[in-house]
Amino acid sequence: MASHLRNSPWKTLRRTSLWRLLALLLLPVLALVTCVELWMTRHDALEAANAAYDRSLLGALKSIDANISTASGGLSAELPYTMLEFFELTASGHVYFRVASSDGLVELGNADLPLPPGPLEPGVPRFYDATYFGESVRLAAYRRNVDATDTAVPATADGQPGSVLVQVAESTQSRQEFTRRFVQRAALRDGLVLALMVLGAAATLAMALRPLSRLARGVQERSPDDMTPIADTDLPADIRPLVAAVNGQMARTQALVAQQRQFLDDASHQLRTHLTTLQMQIDYARREPDPAQVQDALAAIGGEIARATRSTQQLLALGRSDTAAVEYAPFDLAALLRTVALELLPQARAKQIDFGIHTPNAAATPEFMAVADSGLLREALTNLAANAIAYTPAHGTITLSAAGDALGWSVNVEDNGPGMAPEERAALGQRYRRGSQAAAGGSGLGLAIARSIAERHRGALRLEARPSGPGLLAIFWWPKP
Repeated sequence: MASHLRNSPWKTLRRTSLWRLLALLLLPVLALVTCVELWMTRHDALEAANAAYDRSLLGALKSIDANISTASGGLSAELPYTMLEFFELTASGHVYFRVASSDGLVELGNADLPLPPGPLEPGVPRFYDATYFGESVRLAAYRRNVDATDTAVPATADGQPGSVLVQVAESTQSRQEFTRRFVQRAALRDGLVLALMVLGAAATLAMALRPLSRLARGVQERSPDDMTPIADTDLPADIRPLVAAVNGQMARTQALVAQQRQFLDDASHQLRTHLTTLQMQIDYARREPDPAQVQDALAAIGGEIARATRSTQQLLALGRSDTAAVEYAPFDLAALLRTVALELLPQARAKQIDFGIHTPNAAATPEFMAVADSGLLREALTNLAANAIAYTPAHGTITLSAAGDALGWSVNVEDNGPGMAPEERAALGQRYRRGSQAAAGGSGLGLAIARSIAERHRGALRLEARPSGPGLLAIFWWPKP
């Protein structure tokens, strides 16, 4: 199936230029239309030729019929030879005639002319085509009843009145020559029209593609770092959606480049600070002769390395939360709470904090399913819980909880720490922005990481005052995909 799609004609057409696409699609259609038009022209020409020549044929038929008489007691016919000779000249071929009575006693002219297909209605001429001695002929036949009292042509054996059959035939050579010349002129005319249509379509396509060529040159002449929007004031309306899409993509690329530059600036600032502090502490340890002071310096170096490690991990998490694709998948939300709680439990025990989890109807519903990127969500919840442990005093309480409804899901981190003022809560979540109660050594990236992950899930991070007593409630909410 994949091989068939790779070799499909539509994919081949997509790889061709518009000029070749015009030749592959438009020319066969125009050729087909021209052939159909020529066929219709030939059909109309045959009808016109038959209509014109049949009038002459009918005139000869009526002229012969007018010269048939039974006044002498028998059937007589005075043939208009002069008219037949003139008719033969205009027909550009042979002319034949026949006059026959229904009793078979009178037979004038060409007795073996082909009879009309089917019986004739008296008084109504009929035209038909046939072959006579290998030659294509056009015939007109006419049957006239004779009065029953007229003994020149007696009635038939079945009691039907006697009748006279008159036939006139001419060669179709002149008709065919007329049709051939007519179709040739039509073919030349249609060929000229087809050539003009192709040239007109090519000229129109060239004019229509000129704005695209101008747009391509403008994009090619841009510098690599030029992300300004492309102007669409002098472009056709059909091309403006393409330009708008390109401008939107460039805006997203520009935002991504700005994020990467911001990330590099933040990372260089943080790591440079830690490295500078480490270098100072190492220099101090080298100059200090007192072993006890050296041990203190080494302890300080270990603490600084731990903070540098934590900052590096947070910077990597922030970079991933800004750029990584969100992979939605169902997962057990209660299991995620338990995983984060077990991971941070040693830090909480070191401060003798009551650290627990709570899910609604946990006994009735062991699995609490949600849909999100569980890896990113775990990173966000870990940072929120780690912040709560860092700012909650010893013997405090921290609870991780989760909830869900018809609109989406949420994970919450509630602590009974010092809390913060409303204006301070509104400012938190920005990079390197720390609260007034923040302890030394933090980087101010935990809430920024959580907020970035929430926005990637089309959700939000809210910081609210704890409903019962002092403390803080962090709510990470995201809608159903």
